Amino acid sequence: MWQYIIKKIAYGFIIIVTVVCTISSIIYLSPVDPARLSFGQLSDAKTVESKRKSMGLDQPLSKQLLYYLRDLSPVNILGADNIAIANYSSFKLLGIGNKVLLVKWPYMRESYQSGRAVSAILYEAIPVTLILALLSIIFAAVVGISLGIMSAVRQGSWLEQFALFISTIGYSLPSYATAIFFAIVFAFLLGPITGLNLTGSLFELNDNGDKVIILKNLILPVLALGLRPVSIVTQLTRSAMLDNLSMPYVRTARAKGLAESSITYLHVLKNALNPIITGISGWFASLIAGAFFVENVFNFRGLGAVTVKALLDFDIPVVLGAVIFTCVMFVMINIIVDILYALTDPRIKY
Repeated sequence: MWQYIIKKIAYGFIIIVTVVCTISSIIYLSPVDPARLSFGQLSDAKTVESKRKSMGLDQPLSKQLLYYLRDLSPVNILGADNIAIANYSSFKLLGIGNKVLLVKWPYMRESYQSGRAVSAILYEAIPVTLILALLSIIFAAVVGISLGIMSAVRQGSWLEQFALFISTIGYSLPSYATAIFFAIVFAFLLGPITGLNLTGSLFELNDNGDKVIILKNLILPVLALGLRPVSIVTQLTRSAMLDNLSMPYVRTARAKGLAESSITYLHVLKNALNPIITGISGWFASLIAGAFFVENVFNFRGLGAVTVKALLDFDIPVVLGAVIFTCVMFVMINIIVDILYALTDPRIKY
């Protein structure tokens, strides 16, 4: 089992390094000068060139990538007089001659535009996006499992047709299209009735300048982001329920006189949950990526809004930091899902 887990982690590490190198190469090879963008078009050439050197943009691409991977690595061997050490939150583990072995937090550098640490910028944005994604997957699980059970138990009824209709609509619409539709209908046209805001974030400033939580600003983004996984969970639940309803143990339970509700929820649903849970877990990472589009529709200030602004400003460190976090979340969740599959399904070999 441990060999299986280590192999999955190694594959994940390779994927993360490949993504970092690919995205970094694309950004650094683009015909845009971040140093000039940070000063404006009226700055003189000497000032811009000095800024380019301080950013490390005067180095070859291969060296820039190596330096960036060095900054991200939690373990480094550097010269004791290396100026990079001053940027790290590190702990000196061992000294060998003029070299030191450091254990440190990954260093994502500073924003080209604001000069703030990228880790601090992400620290403010990531919790908002995680809350949005978590509530969306809870909404998708509750609604999707309910619709899946109804469509499986009431075959041929209008409930089944309704569940399949919702599932088809949700699967065919991308999240940003659903977000625009909900914003127009429930916030713009029906705003006086629903009381929902067209735009707004989880945290807003009141008249006194204090940060307050506006929970109603979560409603439309959660619905828009959760509708697509609702369709997937509905289909997974319906398929798993139908497979189990045809099993001999269901006929035996009915012959013993057990109530249909007891058979459905205590026996059939319990045995059908394995593919449903793993499917929901896998979708959580996708919701983090889908939140980028939904957040921009509702001006919901999370990781998506930060990333889009960084792209428009060509703020390379912030873009790379957001990409790395998203990639790490995808890899971690997929590893966890693979391990759950291996633990719950005896047919999977380690």
